[in-house]
Amino acid sequence: MSGSIEGVSFLSLVTSDEKLFKDTLAFYKKLGFTIFQEYRHNAPVATAGIQSITSHAQASISEEWLTSIPINPNNNEDQVDKSLGVTLKIRLIASGPCAEDVDAKIKSFMRHGEDGDWRGDGPSFVLYSSNILEVSKILKDSGAGHIVQSHPTEVSPVELYGIDPLGNIIGFTRRCNPFTIAVDPIKRVHQDEFIGEKGANAASAPGSDSGEGPKKRIAVMTSGGDAPGMNSAVRAVIRTAIHRGCEAYAVYEGYEGLVRGGDYIREMTWGDVRGYLSIGGTSIGTARCARFREREGRLEAAKNMIEAGIDGLIVCGGDGSLTGADLFRAEWPSLIAELAEKGHITKELAEEHKHLYICGLVGSIDNDMSSTDATIGAYSSLDRICEMVDYIDATAQSHSRAFVIEVMGRHCGWLALMAGIATGADYVFIPEKPPKKEGWSDQMVSIVKRHRERGMRKTIVIVAEGAIDNELRPITPEMVKDVLVDLGLDTRITTLGHVQRGGTAVAFDRLLGTLQGVDAVDAILSATPETPSPMIGIIENKIVRRNLVEAVALTKSVAEAIEAKDFTKAMNLRDSEFCEHLDNFMLLTSADTVPKHPAEHPLNIAIINIGAPAGGMNAALRAAAAYCFSRGHKPYAIHNGWTGLARHESVREINWLEVEQWAIQGGSEIGTNRNLPEVDLGMIAYYFQKYSFDGLIIIGGFEAYHSLHQLEQARFAYPAFRIPMVCLPATISNNVPGTEYSLGTDTCLNALVTYCDVVKQSASATRHRAFVVEVQGGNSGYVAAYAGLVTGAHIIYTPEEGISFSQLGADIEFLKKCYKEDQGRNRAGRLIVRNEKASKIFTTQMLVDIIHEEAKGAFEAREAVPGHVQQGGVPSPMDRIRATRLGVQCVHFLENNQKLRSSPTAEATDMFSVIGIRSSKLVFTPVSILWETETEIKTRRPNKVFWSGLLRTAEMMNGRPRIDSSN
Repeated sequence: MSGSIEGVSFLSLVTSDEKLFKDTLAFYKKLGFTIFQEYRHNAPVATAGIQSITSHAQASISEEWLTSIPINPNNNEDQVDKSLGVTLKIRLIASGPCAEDVDAKIKSFMRHGEDGDWRGDGPSFVLYSSNILEVSKILKDSGAGHIVQSHPTEVSPVELYGIDPLGNIIGFTRRCNPFTIAVDPIKRVHQDEFIGEKGANAASAPGSDSGEGPKKRIAVMTSGGDAPGMNSAVRAVIRTAIHRGCEAYAVYEGYEGLVRGGDYIREMTWGDVRGYLSIGGTSIGTARCARFREREGRLEAAKNMIEAGIDGLIVCGGDGSLTGADLFRAEWPSLIAELAEKGHITKELAEEHKHLYICGLVGSIDNDMSSTDATIGAYSSLDRICEMVDYIDATAQSHSRAFVIEVMGRHCGWLALMAGIATGADYVFIPEKPPKKEGWSDQMVSIVKRHRERGMRKTIVIVAEGAIDNELRPITPEMVKDVLVDLGLDTRITTLGHVQRGGTAVAFDRLLGTLQGVDAVDAILSATPETPSPMIGIIENKIVRRNLVEAVALTKSVAEAIEAKDFTKAMNLRDSEFCEHLDNFMLLTSADTVPKHPAEHPLNIAIINIGAPAGGMNAALRAAAAYCFSRGHKPYAIHNGWTGLARHESVREINWLEVEQWAIQGGSEIGTNRNLPEVDLGMIAYYFQKYSFDGLIIIGGFEAYHSLHQLEQARFAYPAFRIPMVCLPATISNNVPGTEYSLGTDTCLNALVTYCDVVKQSASATRHRAFVVEVQGGNSGYVAAYAGLVTGAHIIYTPEEGISFSQLGADIEFLKKCYKEDQGRNRAGRLIVRNEKASKIFTTQMLVDIIHEEAKGAFEAREAVPGHVQQGGVPSPMDRIRATRLGVQCVHFLENNQKLRSSPTAEATDMFSVIGIRSSKLVFTPVSILWETETEIKTRRPNKVFWSGLLRTAEMMNGRPRIDSSN
């Protein structure tokens, strides 16, 4: 087939069965691959397509068979896109898996059956395809006889999973990168104008008009409890609708406004939502509406919508709000018929509005919606909780007190559990995993008492408002307090209440609200009368569409399972990461005890920080050490990097009480610097041998990654380095290959959000002022792109795109136009976010001078450089939680790879790996592969820009014109 596959990652497939080898070749040929070159016994036997082979392939031709297959999107050997730079190798070698091995592997995957989810097993690789329905047909017709899974549904597939003849799970996606917000990548023409859903050019300037017939009218409303980030979603819906050539409306006061109609349903302009990103809650209001629960109320709401000419409705709220929205759509035909019959609307209007399109966005601080990893507002609420608990922690330490803190969560313990991990709490109570009616106090007391005896001066217990025992009897903060008082502790209760809903949204919720709002508009525009109402969520770092009814039903089933005392089912209905976090919390809070599950062979584990400080470094070290304690391993901290080890033998065994306090500490408590092992490899090897290290965890940025590569290369000369080693990326630049998320980036982005909000506010004294904000990130523009999107920056400059004269001129004219059209109605400042290395010529100060000069008095320009403020103070909850998970997994990795220590040869390369999160999958990738295939060594960054969609979305949100400098 031609053009079905348009992107693939490098992969090598191996088998020892000749029939499977041939079947696999045939399978991938059907998917659009063409044979590039074949080898047998180191001699080429057939050649087609490109005349050169990759260096990686040359290193492997000693195998019996090698077929290198590049992607050929045009089915034309003379027009293969060399820029893709990717290959798929299929080898027939004696040591490869046999038919029995493959059969067992397939049966293992098939144990889930048709109702299972293969994504939990992790696809071997993922391909991009713009025609996923054609791929589905090929997979089903391939004769393999295996189930093909479509996600979200067969009706509207965005992701597709199947099994190839070698038993590998192969994934397909319609998204060109993890942050793409439209199902298909937005196509662009000269001047970088966007193409709308129907292919019509939509101007990039605010208030654009598609010029094609009657405009579609899309309304957005917020309902239920407010949540930080709702305004980001409203802003995204309004501006995307206008950008797509639609008319945008807002329904004020939720369903109440929909029932009342009139001024409660207002047309919105581009400027009406300016400044929404930095406003908490929901600016269009929310209210409970008893009338909408009755058919008469819904009849009135339908009449009001028809009078306003609204075709699609996007609802941002919790499960109750989304249930009401879907019921409204289900009743729509009968409501229209009744209105026409009673003469409230004409037959022409009834025919014109016979279909209603609904889309749901989940705004809930509880993070209690199934089918999505995060809900809008959850991480902002968690940030408030952790901030308050951090304050309380200081008082508890000072007075040696115990505090019982109640947080929200009637049927979901996500907030309580995550807060417990992030703040280092002693114990948590959540509804999904209730303790036994008899004995819950004894378990808590044993932990608290033991911690006190080991030297802890404070006790923190977090209770979800829906906490119960296994007989469904409430466990209240007062009950917990009484138990702690009986233990002899001075105990206080703090109920955080609606503080958890307050404040502006953190960076992640601003991003989530924006990306989901954009996709919601696209979902409405692409919907058909037969399409089920979608709910926009986030899975695997991708914005996804799920069946709204199914998601709500699954969410309600958690509460039903709890009510039925089926707590195992309740936990299973949560995602696997929730269960892992609970296990990690129990591990952390019990790490001071004698190991319950001691390892057969206790290890000496070394931990070192390399590179600039990053939020979460200390939390990762604490978690790794805690897991070591639980298994009987000895954790050692190497202080002050490689120079500290080589010059001062700065090795210290880690003490439980010392690191127990590090969860909330920023920076690096054991010190860090940028020096590499090459400062003195021989002395470093000597100390590795002296302390008999069995494994090494390197926490840091690109220097940590580079250090791992140097040690992997040095293992041939120094036997002391023939031990498992893992790099845990921690850098605000997020420039380490092998991961889409590095510890410290979320802390950095939250600091930038706060900084930029203050900078914009400072401009309120003058109408015409623009700030050029210089952000860090080295040669990676990730921080600039992300920060620019979530702060509402009008212009973003990154090293990947650079700064051209033509683009700079267009940007200045764009700013002039913005200030002219503003006419003094809005006094907030405008931002230009520039990465520190976006251009060697156009420095931040030079940009300020040029913009100020060329503005000709239309506006002023100022410089704002946050500098090391970007490293943040206290790490964000997201960084603390992920640090905990990754720290534990790093020690798992060291344990599981001890068997490879005896081999210094190529087979041992898996011992030296980078832990990463790719599409929310936790993966370990050998550093040798990353260094060779995914690293731009000179610029110190990955060669794959997975976040480019953030830039395009930011430009769409502010209408920035783009100049194609290539023409």
